[in-house]
Amino acid sequence: MNAKQIFKMIMAASFAAAILPAQAASLDAKTAEIIKRDFRDKGIAKATRVNQDELQAACSKYVDNVPAKLKHKLEAEQEKAVKWPADGKYMGDWKAGEKLAQSGRGMTWSDKPEDPAGGNCYNCHQLSAKEIAYGTIGPSLLHFGKTRGNTEETQRYAYGRIYNAKAYNACANMPRFGHMGILTEAQIKDLVALLLDPESPVNK
Repeated sequence: MNAKQIFKMIMAASFAAAILPAQAASLDAKTAEIIKRDFRDKGIAKATRVNQDELQAACSKYVDNVPAKLKHKLEAEQEKAVKWPADGKYMGDWKAGEKLAQSGRGMTWSDKPEDPAGGNCYNCHQLSAKEIAYGTIGPSLLHFGKTRGNTEETQRYAYGRIYNAKAYNACANMPRFGHMGILTEAQIKDLVALLLDPESPVNK
């Protein structure tokens, strides 16, 4: 390859680097226009769900590789917004938690506002050794309490992680169950019990 060919390659790369951001911005604007045009409220499903907050926008912009300083700022803001139980108790009924974890109901246009949403945990996690099918987007939760213990610190961690996983990992795939009002305080306590109670199938 001679010097002239190398020069042409460098110029082509420079041109591409200059034009790609503009194309990306144009595509983002077009996508936003289509979403605004085609998404509409239906039942409890509101079109505002597609609006990103600062954290979601950052994870999209940096493709889940948010700069460390910004990532820590966003996580701190999410942690500050966690509403901890007023009674200081983090665990509920593991049996109710098991039913909740295996329920994928809720948050669709056909659901009624008064109907409780499910946790849908099985879609992303293994919960029991007896399960024959489970999701693998998230880590296995088998023996979660058995390996971590059932201290108040562990209970608080589990509660906070379910309430708002993004307080611990800004771009986590896990929904912000408490922060977004998907699950109630009592439901989150039941899920904590499912994870930590020695009698729960998670720990057998």
